[in-house]
Amino acid sequence: MGETLFLVADNLHGLNPVVQDALRRLDPRPVRQLVASCERQGAQLIDVNPGYLSRAQEDRMTFLVESVQESTSLGLILDSPNPRILARGLASCRGKAIISALSLEERKIREILPLAVEHGAGLVILLMDERSMTPPRTEEKVALSLELRDRALAAGVNGDDLIFDPVLPNLSWDDAFLRVAEDVKTIRLLAGGAVFQEPVRTMAGLSNLRSGQRKRYPFDLEAACMGLLAGAGLEFLLADVFQPGFGEAYRTLASML
Repeated sequence: MGETLFLVADNLHGLNPVVQDALRRLDPRPVRQLVASCERQGAQLIDVNPGYLSRAQEDRMTFLVESVQESTSLGLILDSPNPRILARGLASCRGKAIISALSLEERKIREILPLAVEHGAGLVILLMDERSMTPPRTEEKVALSLELRDRALAAGVNGDDLIFDPVLPNLSWDDAFLRVAEDVKTIRLLAGGAVFQEPVRTMAGLSNLRSGQRKRYPFDLEAACMGLLAGAGLEFLLADVFQPGFGEAYRTLASML
């Protein structure tokens, strides 16, 4: 695990004005163009996140998945807290998808795990408790990984399909740098095989770090964190592939692995 750092484009989301307009007009062309641009930037997977959708708009996930698949054969991560929206996306996928994400919230345990089993999908496990909170310390994150893996395996999910995400903080949090250090330690333990006696797959959402804070914090902090995570054995990096400086930093780092 971690010999290759796979890049997941975090650009196809409901807050992106391009995506908002495409969803409003049900026009697939902007989605296709966006995905093609992500692929040119080196993305190997596309995170499909429609954002909040009312019950009447849940078919928008189908529209997004179909639009993406018309322009690329890259793997898809279907990203929504709503199991009904995830089900829509899974029903439209041509190949094996990855679901994002499971946490210890009871509704997600009850409704997302059966979807992963039914569709043979990969499953991102966010190391978050039943209140959707992520603990700061490595020991607590490891405990969550053990419990969530047990719940997933008991439901019938293949262990090789699990991907663990320690959940990076926003840099505006008072203890952000402590949390980043603990997340790097967590990735190293998971990817190195210390937790489950074998390496497991890991993911980190780099975009969390400066979300809403890009004027306050420079990209250099993201680049430094990316290097630490890659060195710890990270396998999947979820990031905004268009931000200035990212492409060069990612390509340099990937060439060293």
